[in-house]
Amino acid sequence: MDSRRTPTAPEPASGPVPGRGPGLANNAAALAGGILAGATRQLARARSAPKPLHPIGAVVTGTLTRTGSTGSGVPWLDLPGTDAVAIRLSRAVGLPDAVPDIHGLALRVPTRDANADLLLANTGLGLITRFVLMPCRDIRSRPLTSLLPYLGPFGPLLLGARPTSEDPMRFELLWSHWLSPWVRFADLWIDSATGPDQDISFDPIANPVPGLEHYEWVRRLRSPAYRSAREESGRA
Repeated sequence: MDSRRTPTAPEPASGPVPGRGPGLANNAAALAGGILAGATRQLARARSAPKPLHPIGAVVTGTLTRTGSTGSGVPWLDLPGTDAVAIRLSRAVGLPDAVPDIHGLALRVPTRDANADLLLANTGLGLITRFVLMPCRDIRSRPLTSLLPYLGPFGPLLLGARPTSEDPMRFELLWSHWLSPWVRFADLWIDSATGPDQDISFDPIANPVPGLEHYEWVRRLRSPAYRSAREESGRA
């Protein structure tokens, strides 16, 4: 469902908004981030694999055509343009293809100054399910979201991708003001679902989309696990 807003007067997001009570949220996120980092380290050593999560994937190319939108306040989302992108399609646990798994879509987009990384995982698009990981057999059988919010000019903002029924290699890219309806802003065309894997480290915390920031609690939650994954990758 698409929604249109003017960038000067967006509708307020309904429901609780992250970032309130920052001290408590930051401390809780730091604690959870340490636990996730430890779990990532142990999983990597148990597997003896370069990547503890999403261990097997395919790095392919694609084209991102930004059709534009109104209301996000982020130029990269609101303005049209075309980008050649690198994509990694993977399964979080690395289970056999016949077994449902959490699929990931990692996207590297060139920007004016560097590259921006987006990480999306299979969820739903509903008010609750957009924050719930949902295993499936095929990445194209469910939508994907960033799961955690970015801090946009008008408050929390989520990113998502929705597979299309017309073409299995095309996804619609979406954004939403927290619990608000989704707005389509781009089409992602993937050249192939298979390809050789490559040692590319996608990091949405270090390489954010221009105009989108990370809440401090999101940084504290995710950064330790990313750091542990890179360290263990160097040990493998």
